[in-house]
Amino acid sequence: MLCLALAASLAVPVSAQDKTPYREHSGVLPDGTSWLIRVPENWNGRLLRDLDFAGWNHLPGWAPRYDDLLARGYAFAGTARHPVNFWQYDPQREILNLQTVQDTFTQLESEPDMVMQYGCSGGGLDSLASAEDYPDKIDGSVVLAAHTPVWIMNSFLDGWFAMRALLAEDFVAQGLGQASDLTVAGLPNAGAGGDRNLDAIRASWKSAIENAGKTPEGRARLALAFAIGQWSPWMVEGTDLPDTSDTAAMADMVVKSAMRNAGHVGGTYRLAFENAALGQQLSGNEGVDYAAFYANAAPAMKQLVEALYAEAGLDLQADLATIDAEPRIAASDYALDFWAGDGRTTTGELEVPAIRIHMLGDWAIPYSLMQGYEALVEQAGTTDHYRQALVQGTGHCDFTAAESSVIVEILAERIETGTWPEVTPEALNTAAAALETGSDARFVEFGDWRVGAYNRPWTPSQ
Repeated sequence: MLCLALAASLAVPVSAQDKTPYREHSGVLPDGTSWLIRVPENWNGRLLRDLDFAGWNHLPGWAPRYDDLLARGYAFAGTARHPVNFWQYDPQREILNLQTVQDTFTQLESEPDMVMQYGCSGGGLDSLASAEDYPDKIDGSVVLAAHTPVWIMNSFLDGWFAMRALLAEDFVAQGLGQASDLTVAGLPNAGAGGDRNLDAIRASWKSAIENAGKTPEGRARLALAFAIGQWSPWMVEGTDLPDTSDTAAMADMVVKSAMRNAGHVGGTYRLAFENAALGQQLSGNEGVDYAAFYANAAPAMKQLVEALYAEAGLDLQADLATIDAEPRIAASDYALDFWAGDGRTTTGELEVPAIRIHMLGDWAIPYSLMQGYEALVEQAGTTDHYRQALVQGTGHCDFTAAESSVIVEILAERIETGTWPEVTPEALNTAAAALETGSDARFVEFGDWRVGAYNRPWTPSQ
C-alpha cells in the first residue's frame, strides 16, 4: 500500500534560482530510510533510481550532476543512507528500498518509459547488483566508482598487510611503538575505549608512514605495498598526477597518498562491512602468493618500485619473501556467506546493460576493481551488456556533470537501440563536450595503469 511507504508528500512546483522547475514528493520508509522524488516539468519519461539522491543532492560535489540531469528531463527517485548504515550496512536492503520508492513514483506520477539505476560508491554497487540480481524493474545501470565489499577489503588488506610487514621493523627501531600497534584487521569500532582505540591505531600508522617517507628504503617499500594492493599512487585531492618517469615525484605522491589513507586503516568502510556480518572478518589472505600479486602490478607501479629499490640498494625479492613469510589472516565463513547474498556481491552475470566509470585517483576504492569486473563479465559471456571507462581525476565520487551525463545518455541510447555507441576515451570526451554541461570530461586510456590481472575477484562459488 502507498500509505506504508509515504510519510509525507509534496506534489507542487518547486524551483530554485535558475534551476529546472520540478515537482517533489518525499517521505520515510517503514525502516526509517528517507526518500525523495523529483520530476522536472520537461520530464522525458526516463527515471533514474539513486541510493543517495535524497541525502546528497545538495552537496557541492554531487549537485551539479543531479541539476544537469534534471535539466535534461530526467526524473529522480532515491533514498538517503539509513542512519545506522555505518553499523548495519546492507546493499540488498538498499536495493529493495529503491524498488519500493520506484513503485511509489509510479503511483504518484506514472509508469516511466525507461528506468535506470544510477549511483556512486555504495550506490555503484547497488547499480551493478541490480543489473545482475534484480533486473526486472530496471532497463539498465549507470555505475560510478562502485565497490564490491569482499573485493575492496581484500585489496586494501593486501596493501596494509604488506606495509606492516615492511615498515614494522624500522618503526620499532626508531622507538615509535611496537609492531603490534600497526593493526590492519580486527579493528575496534569508533568510540571503543582502551589504549588501542581507532585514534591510537591511526596515529601509529601515521608515525610509521611518516618515518618511512624520510628514507629511500621506506619510500621504496611504501611503493611496493601500493603495487601489491593494486592501489593508485595518486590519492590526494587538488594534486596533479606526476609524470610516471619522474621517480622522485611519484615517490612523494605515494607518501602523501599513504598519509591520506592513514585515516582509513585497513580500508575505507571496513568496520561497516564487518559489522553487517555481526563483526566477522570478510577479508583474508591465507594461501596468497604476494610475489605473484606483485607480478600483476600495473607497469607504471612496477617501474616505480624497481627504480626506487635500485636507488635504495634493496633486494626486491627479499622483501617480497618477507611479506610472504608473515602470519596470515583468515576470513570468516559466516561473513562470506552473508556477502554472497543477492545484491551484496558481483559476479559479472549481467541481465541488463551497464556502463561503469572510475577515477584513477580514487582514494576510497582502488580503480583496479573495475578491471577485475571486466574480466568476470568476459568469463560470464555478458560483454554485450557492459562498457567501462577510466577518468583521470582524484577524490571519491567527484565526477563532473559532463562525465555523469554522457554515460547516462549513452546507456539510454544502448537501451533504446540495442547497440552501444562508441565509448573510447576520445569519443566519450567529444560526446560530453557536445552536451555543454559547463564542465569538462577527463576520460583516458588505461595505458600503463592497466594491471596484469586484478588480484582479488571473489564470487560465492570461490
